[in-house]
Amino acid sequence: MTRRIAFEGIDNFRDFGDYAARQRRLKRGVLYRSAHPGRATDADLAKLAAMDIAVVVDLRRANEREREPSRRWPGFAAQVIENDIGQDSADEWHVFMAGSDLSVGSFRRYMEDYYRHAPFQRRHLDLYSRYFRALAATDGAVLVHCAAGKDRTGILCALTHHLAGVHDDDIREDYLLTNDHERMTARLPLMRQYVREDTGRLASDEALMTAMRVEAEYLDIAFAVMREAHGSLDGYLEQALGLDEALRAQLHDRLLA
Repeated sequence: MTRRIAFEGIDNFRDFGDYAARQRRLKRGVLYRSAHPGRATDADLAKLAAMDIAVVVDLRRANEREREPSRRWPGFAAQVIENDIGQDSADEWHVFMAGSDLSVGSFRRYMEDYYRHAPFQRRHLDLYSRYFRALAATDGAVLVHCAAGKDRTGILCALTHHLAGVHDDDIREDYLLTNDHERMTARLPLMRQYVREDTGRLASDEALMTAMRVEAEYLDIAFAVMREAHGSLDGYLEQALGLDEALRAQLHDRLLA
């Protein structure tokens, strides 16, 4: 199947369903992921309106939501999951950018450190937990997004796949679909502008591509720290996010065809 869904102003939009799972298969047209919809065109909004999206999970911080407010389609009635937890602490990305030499290595080290800590941030624990409960309770589709739809979104979608019983190889393959060279090349000018506005400096194309990419090692780091803290990914889902057997069974029935 073609997982990527083209929009005019929404980047990295994909269906992350329709994988083999537990001798069954994830449903198609139920699980969507993307970058933020702040630049959605009217045509994009009409397309979203036709997708029966009942829950929108916005993983961005408040300052990100204020900078790029989400556009909504006429008659929008979906449940929106977001929070302002941790807003009294610094934005990790902007702190990093202020002190970074903007090298390839600095971006990789930042991402490795980010994935080491992201699974345990209070705001993510709240958002991830609420997402799974909403996913179990709704009959419509769910859209998960952050700013770029790659890191915060990538971890949550990978956890969804694990919970559903998707094979590790497919989990990794889906996560790496963010690395579409044509898409990232088209985004280079915008990324260059963001970095220049944040720092007053220019970064090389190689460094910018590193910042826009995901690497299998990043997801491996996130999963490793979850296992270290909770014994297994299932332990993380139960102990950190509160997903008991009853809720997991409900999610299986909801997600699997």
